[in-house]
Order: sequence, then structure tokens, then C-alpha cells
Amino acid sequence: MQNKICLVTGANSGIGKETALALAEKGATVVMICRDQARGEAARQEIIEQSGNNAVDLLIADMSSQQSIRQVAAKFQQKYDALHVLVNNAGAAFRGRQESVDGVELTFALNHLGYFLLTDLLLETIKASAPARIVNVASDAHKGANFDLDDVQLTKKYALFKAYANSKLANVLFSNELDRRLNATEDSGVTVNSLHPGVVRTNIWGGMIPLLGPIIRFIGRFVMRTPEEGATTSIYLASSPEVDGVSGKYFVDCAEKYPSRLAQDEDAARKLWEVSEGLCL
Repeated sequence: MQNKICLVTGANSGIGKETALALAEKGATVVMICRDQARGEAARQEIIEQSGNNAVDLLIADMSSQQSIRQVAAKFQQKYDALHVLVNNAGAAFRGRQESVDGVELTFALNHLGYFLLTDLLLETIKASAPARIVNVASDAHKGANFDLDDVQLTKKYALFKAYANSKLANVLFSNELDRRLNATEDSGVTVNSLHPGVVRTNIWGGMIPLLGPIIRFIGRFVMRTPEEGATTSIYLASSPEVDGVSGKYFVDCAEKYPSRLAQDEDAARKLWEVSEGLCL
């Protein structure tokens, strides 16, 4: 990964931090996008110390805010003229229905539109850097999605797990549609893949079930993956020569797997793209 520039969102903790660390250890220039300056800077210093790589940068953005995403994309392009690996990782879940500053249901805004808009804003830079890779962290939770493309914001009936599963289905559909748009007629040199990291002990569980947080953390020590284990497939897709040229696929444990039937629906992917464009201000 020498001379490669990698951008990782949600990089101050969990899977994102472990992904950023591994890429830094491999010699890449790593740019972290984090929401909080203090936590992001602390994570950056830890990664520098553990990797022995000083080429670790920090940019601040709220990935649920379209203005913030546009600003961070512009800052990146001011500082860097190439982007070889984009890892879309930032995500969360919310108990009650909330809206982003743009008036979009917050789970969908952060977990899907954050991926969609940042990738779109940086896509010309990525294409000019080919061979390049886009890695989208999804989840097998997408298999439980009940997707109504006429109500992606769940205005009629909100439920936490439904919102989360739908957003993860959106990650897979977006990955597949982006691959078709990039590579259907000719090889663009840019690969796009999505993945399931496993059930991982991260901060997301506190947002999902805060009252059960201590219990989940205790049980999780025995049945959940560590963030380091959960980051394995993200790191593999971002850096392994084994997946050179592999695109439009879904991976679990560093192996290609089939996502749900709905996740393979090209019409649904195209409609989601149109809906997403309409929600981007």
C-alpha cells in the first residue's frame, strides 16, 4: 500500500479505526473522517504510534449532514490529488425516528446517503487514481429488510431494526448499481464491493439498546467479534491483491457470498439511486 491514499469514514473507533490502523501499518497515507475533533485526534495519535506511520491525517465531518459532507470532500480535494481507496464505514442506529439537519430520516441519512454523497463527490478523483477501490461496509442485517422505496424515510411506521436493516440493504444496492454504472460497458479501473463484518462489539449497540448496553457488552465478550476481527474483510477488500479487478460483489469473512434476492434486484437499485439523488440537496 506504499504510495496509496486511503480515506476511511467513522475512523475514530471500532471497525473504522482498526481499518485505518491496518492500512497505515501497510504503509498507506490514511485520511480519517471523524465527527468529533478530540476523539478523532486521539485515535489518529494512537494509529501513528502503533503503526509507526506519520502519514495519518484527520478531517472532521458529520456524515449525516450534506453540507458537512460537501465541505469535507472539498477539503480532501484541496489537500490530495488522488484517492486510491475509499472505505465507507460510518454508521449508527437510533431508537426513535429522528431527522438529520437536512430533514432526512437519520439512519438513512447517515448509513446510506453519507456513503452515496461522499462517493459521488470524490468519484472523479477516484477514477483518475485508478486502479482504485470503493469498499462499503454493509451487514447481513440487510437480509431482514422490508424495503418500501416509496417510503425510504419510514414516515409511516418506524422501527429501529427495520431502519437499520433497510439502510444496510441500501448499502448493497448502492454498491451494485455503482459498479454497473462504472463497469457495465468498459473497465473503469475502479472496483466497488460491499461486505458484512460480522456481529462486532462496537458502540452501535449502545445506540440500539442503551438499557441493555452493559449486558450486551458482557455477553459480547464471549459471542461477538472484536473490532479488529470485524475489520478483517474491510481491510482485505481495501488492500489484498486477491481481489484486484473484483467488483460488484458482497463479501463475508473475506469470501464472496450471495446477498439477499432483493439486494440483487437491479430495478430496486436503479430506483434507490434516483431516490437518493432526489434527497441530496
